[in-house]
Amino acid sequence: MTVLILGASLNPNRYSNMALNDLLDYGFDVIAVGNRSGMLRGVEISTELPTKSGIDTVTLYLGPSNQLVYYSYLIALKPRRVIFNPGAENDELAKELIAAGIEVLEACTLVMLRTNQF
Repeated sequence: MTVLILGASLNPNRYSNMALNDLLDYGFDVIAVGNRSGMLRGVEISTELPTKSGIDTVTLYLGPSNQLVYYSYLIALKPRRVIFNPGAENDELAKELIAAGIEVLEACTLVMLRTNQF
């Protein structure tokens, strides 16, 4: 399963960084997009959005004010689900995703992984 992290960070104190590490530990394929490019455990954190299809899950680590530029991209990407991690909750985007047939979860990726609910 391929997971896209929006809001990925090289900072080990950031939850998106912890999520990237956990996702790899649990055997998921990870694509990471952040404000700064770099490498983390062999995964390139890009500043460009991927064009790859077949992304199952998008996990958001961006506040609502930073999500607006991704609305149409996420709908066109058609992932199975989008996870709004704590602090990323956005009713407006959630409604648009649901209308497009995309499952929306307000949850913590780290907790989901560590409790076998991912």
